[in-house]
Amino acid sequence: MQFDFRPDQPEDDDACLAATGRTYDQWFEAIESAGLASKRRDAIQMIYDATGRGKDVWWPTTIWVAFDRARGIVQKDGRPDGYHICCTKGLKAEPAAVFAHFADDASLNAWLHDWVGPVVEGAPFSCGTCSGTVGRIREGKDIRMAWQSPGFGPTDVEIQFPFAGGKTTVTVNHKRIATRAEADGLRRAWNEALERLKAKVG
Repeated sequence: MQFDFRPDQPEDDDACLAATGRTYDQWFEAIESAGLASKRRDAIQMIYDATGRGKDVWWPTTIWVAFDRARGIVQKDGRPDGYHICCTKGLKAEPAAVFAHFADDASLNAWLHDWVGPVVEGAPFSCGTCSGTVGRIREGKDIRMAWQSPGFGPTDVEIQFPFAGGKTTVTVNHKRIATRAEADGLRRAWNEALERLKAKVG
């Protein structure tokens, strides 16, 4: 995959004010005043409702992650919760047929591009400039990976293959991403890869 680690739009304080009507600090105060300092989903929903941005949750999520960072909030493992991205693509095939495109390095490389390494639990891999370790594999159900983008901290990937209505939806959940630049870059790269997968599967 090709990666371009940059945010979709400026994320500085002036941009936040222009886009949402408040600065970061003003949003931080609003989150705390509402008693939502430990409630990610509710805080993001509050900002989303206040800004009236339709389906766009870019700023609400950006503000929440900035709030976490400013307050030094981390999880039990010492890492921030960060950004979570979800990329999906519906394919007209059974899960087993879709999973075959993930089953080995040659199959992955055909659409993911630049994948190097066996697809077995515990095996190291590289994907373009990124690297990691393959985690749990449940054939036709899910694959987990520990992921490392260059210049960033470790992140977690889970790929699922739910089936309904005659379609398998490939769902890529990439979590624990510390920065907006990495999150947006990964989302773009995964979406482009899933488009290539769809062209192969249908």
